Amino acid sequence: MIIAWWSAGVTSAVATKLAIDKYGKDNILPIYFRIDSAHPDNKRFMEQCEDWYDMEITVKQSHRYTDQFDVIKRERYVNGPSGAKCTLELKKKVRYAVERETDYSGQVFGFEYSKKEINRAIRFSEQYPIALPLFPLIENKMTKPECLYYLENTAKIKRPVMYELGYGNNNCIGCVKGGMGYWNKIRIDFPKQFEQMSKLEREVGRSCIKGKFLDELDPNAGRELKIITPDCGNFCDIEFEDVMDTRVDSVYSDPMLLSSLEDDKIFIKGEN
Repeated sequence: MIIAWWSAGVTSAVATKLAIDKYGKDNILPIYFRIDSAHPDNKRFMEQCEDWYDMEITVKQSHRYTDQFDVIKRERYVNGPSGAKCTLELKKKVRYAVERETDYSGQVFGFEYSKKEINRAIRFSEQYPIALPLFPLIENKMTKPECLYYLENTAKIKRPVMYELGYGNNNCIGCVKGGMGYWNKIRIDFPKQFEQMSKLEREVGRSCIKGKFLDELDPNAGRELKIITPDCGNFCDIEFEDVMDTRVDSVYSDPMLLSSLEDDKIFIKGEN
């Protein structure tokens, strides 16, 4: 069985479809981590993808926490050098349980075809060889814009609302990894969640942005910058992902090299 990590994002949705087409739906297990603070439109998107795949997406959720607000309130921790506590509790621990319970022969990830994402794929595969990772988007040279086009023009599925609003990823509403520009956009688009996080910061005495609390944030701060939302995926703690690997250009030119780098001790596709 091959696990396909479906995150309600466009890249994971298309990566799952490519895996189904290649390996057959009887060999694919799409899994979605439900978090209560996700946009309600995710339900519509998941149902349409299930129709597209002609199979159901398995839903998993933490048994202890409902969303990032719940984690912060109870753990008294927002974000720091060791990462975001909410990612650990809402995604990683749930993923660990799935890996223990599933006899898998590979795991599908929606890393797109770009040098940055190829670099992440190489770094990831070095650090998590046990995942036996598969990267169908890189293999098929599909970028995020191409995934959007494929989704809307071929599958006839409307993109998730968070993308329509201008966010780069379909994360929880109110991601603790977002910067000033991100949070000022949340202030406008989702004032309830902005206020909820502002009060929670004061309650625990910690902020999710450097240097100040959200209730001190200048409403114009970060407006001139492109809104960048960190990709809070199942594996977002990849070390050295910002340091470009020397093999990126070669793989970018020929993505099939992802499955033939064994001499360098890289288990990109779980081959050993």
